[in-house]
Amino acid sequence: MNEKGKIEFSHRSVLLDECMEGLDIKPDGIYVDGTAGGGGHSSQIAKRLSSGRLIAIDQDEAAIAAASERLEPWKQNVTVVRSNFYEVKEVCERLGVEAIDGLLLDLGVSSYQLDTPERGFSYMADAPLDMRMDKRGALTAYDVVNGYPEEKIKKILYEYGEERFSAAIAAAIIRERQKKPIETTLELSNIIKYAIPPFAREGGHHPSKRSFQAIRIEVNGELDVIEPAIRDAASLLRRGGRIAVITFHSLEDRIVKQTFASLAQGCTCPKSFPVCVCNNKPTVKIITRKPILPSAEELEENPRSRSAKLRVAEKL
Repeated sequence: MNEKGKIEFSHRSVLLDECMEGLDIKPDGIYVDGTAGGGGHSSQIAKRLSSGRLIAIDQDEAAIAAASERLEPWKQNVTVVRSNFYEVKEVCERLGVEAIDGLLLDLGVSSYQLDTPERGFSYMADAPLDMRMDKRGALTAYDVVNGYPEEKIKKILYEYGEERFSAAIAAAIIRERQKKPIETTLELSNIIKYAIPPFAREGGHHPSKRSFQAIRIEVNGELDVIEPAIRDAASLLRRGGRIAVITFHSLEDRIVKQTFASLAQGCTCPKSFPVCVCNNKPTVKIITRKPILPSAEELEENPRSRSAKLRVAEKL
């Protein structure tokens, strides 16, 4: 909090105008922001509503407090709920909402989470190994780093971080934790740094970036919830309603792209069949054949937006 008691939740809303255009907001519609964060996107949705409603969801307690504060001017149209976006169907059912006109998801870690050292997301500051987006979660980065077997750590780093030196890093983690538990982010970051070849430490990304991403994804189960959440949202959407999803790395984007494609496909019968027997019908049309990227102006103002991609689909 700042000196006036206001909650500090620093997070620049990425692709803000593009999201609002993509959602095609109706003043009397019902919208869900599944990753409300500090309320940046949510406030822009809320200000476009007259008789409509916004359901702002986030699993982070600090985000809920910040979003509630930021959305205060539109409180008659807004309901703030602490939950994970994969529970969108259950949240809507609890609130008596049978159908929605749009869902927005801004995936990944927020600037607030990165910039709050004690959350343990950053490899740039020393803090306990945590990385939980929802502090109620049982699994922490400490548990992964100190408890997982070497092969599992290697797999996580390779699959979730696309880290080509995953084997060397996993082996180094095991060696160090046999001496004593690895307790802080800087301890882990230094282990990673010296596990990879010197040439790989020069220029480009920080040597720990991919590994920290991978461990964070494992701790929060981030990739597992994307497809079911999109499918649930699609089932809730009214005709003409839209899903807009911002991703920040290729693993997320691939899941969103493939899920949209599956929902837009319809018939899955082999081409050799003379007639369709599966009776599958497409449920969405894809609005963004190619993802929308940040403008040059946004990249200059907010370098963290550089990897953002926005995809939009519309309910048929």
